[in-house]
Amino acid sequence: MSALLALLANCHRDPKKTRVFRPADFDPFARRAAPVEVGMEAVREFFTTGKLPGTDARVQ
Repeated sequence: MSALLALLANCHRDPKKTRVFRPADFDPFARRAAPVEVGMEAVREFFTTGKLPGTDARVQ
């Protein structure tokens, strides 16, 4: 049923305004990922250095 709902929603969406719907978007029993708690130090490090907290990777 969720695949059918995703198909129907994708047929009637505006590709310039919305993303592609997936069947998981319509699954009422799916568990959503818990939000990650981030402290202010990590946010400050990200905005001053451009690095993700805990990694050496830079965001471009």
